[in-house]
Amino acid sequence: MDDIKFSIRNYVAVTAILITLVMTVLDVTVVNVALPVMASKFGVSDSASVWVVTIYQLVITMLLMPVSSAGDLFSYRRCFLTGVTIFTIASALCAASGSFAMIVASRALQGVGAACVMGVNIALTRLIYPRKVLGRGLALNAMVISIATAAGPTIAGAILSVASWHWLFLINVPFGILAFILGKRLLPQNPPRDTRRSFDWVSGIENVVVFGLLFYAVGSFSRKGDTTLSVVLLVTALVLGVFYVRRQFGREWPMLPVDLFKIRLYSLSIYTSVCSFIAQNMAMISLPFLFLGSYGFSEITTGLLMTPWPLATMIISPLAARFVEKHNAGITAACGMGVYAVGVVLLLIAPEGISEWNIAWRMAVCGIGFGMFQTPNNIVMVLATPIERTGGAGGMQSTARLVGQTMGATFVTLVFALTATTLVSVHVCLYVAIAFALTAGLFSLSRASGVRRGNS
Repeated sequence: MDDIKFSIRNYVAVTAILITLVMTVLDVTVVNVALPVMASKFGVSDSASVWVVTIYQLVITMLLMPVSSAGDLFSYRRCFLTGVTIFTIASALCAASGSFAMIVASRALQGVGAACVMGVNIALTRLIYPRKVLGRGLALNAMVISIATAAGPTIAGAILSVASWHWLFLINVPFGILAFILGKRLLPQNPPRDTRRSFDWVSGIENVVVFGLLFYAVGSFSRKGDTTLSVVLLVTALVLGVFYVRRQFGREWPMLPVDLFKIRLYSLSIYTSVCSFIAQNMAMISLPFLFLGSYGFSEITTGLLMTPWPLATMIISPLAARFVEKHNAGITAACGMGVYAVGVVLLLIAPEGISEWNIAWRMAVCGIGFGMFQTPNNIVMVLATPIERTGGAGGMQSTARLVGQTMGATFVTLVFALTATTLVSVHVCLYVAIAFALTAGLFSLSRASGVRRGNS
């Protein structure tokens, strides 16, 4: 029996956050499945249709930090409700789109709404959950995201089998209205502050330009776009990024939370997060090539073989959250990365002619390891920061995830371009994934004593 119990009000408030998280995550995975249909409908090439997904992710990345800063300054609740409203309206506009330009613009607007929600969901979770059981709230968020990620293609297939692609977006509308009503009634306000501050519009614009150029350039490299243009954009982003970061060092409340990096637990958690998501994405992107190209499995079987990973993460995350209520989160996260590395090694040494079952349980080991890591790492990251800076810290956490995932995808592209065969390419990717997983584990171990002091 729990020492601390939630009221019905708490449960319903959490439900508003979880509904919106499901919508924002699903709108990446379900749209992927519908891209061929949309390309045919709007008369564009397959490569052009990818913009329906890319623009959504790009806008989220550009706006996460400004939105998180606005949440810290004004109201996490108001930012969340604004995001839900924008996302719901944009979903209706996506469904009503009669041209490719309109759906791309509507998806960009959806990205604005998703950024507002993602930028403050951790901060709201911290306000709703008592400190002692905060890990359970973060684990629940991770579990819901895992479920949405795993179920996305299935949900999309089910909808497309009985209705048009428009319903992939229309289904968001009633859930968005419900989330808004629950959030308006039940989500908490920010803790009171002694001083009032104004929003730093210059830093906001700098953030949008730097992250927009950076992620567009990296994405262009991975899509094998115009190399010269990609290099120019990347160099421009890096130069502007230097000025942006230097400006943040001179501010009392920086938009990019460079001051929080002075907190050793926080900075180590960010480095750990980036390395872990590089390790995860390098394996998850390269393994389907192994299953399809080297093992000769069908597309359907390959999709099923990828499922045990997110399912195992979903099951283990809440268990890990309860475990670290009484045990060291840094050591637990390090052990998780160790288990993940073991799972990747088991996939590397798998013999030819291996059965689907023997691959599935190896994938589950990877998922177990990541589930052991993710929630404890998030707990350390959140609790290492002052409560009034939770929005910025949460935005940086999401940015670290996106940076890791993007770098992982870019590294996979680079490896495949430099190696001779698919089998060699996948093996190199898995070796690099192991290296990053072990690095993440070492970062996590190095903060173990600080975590113990912080919890005492």
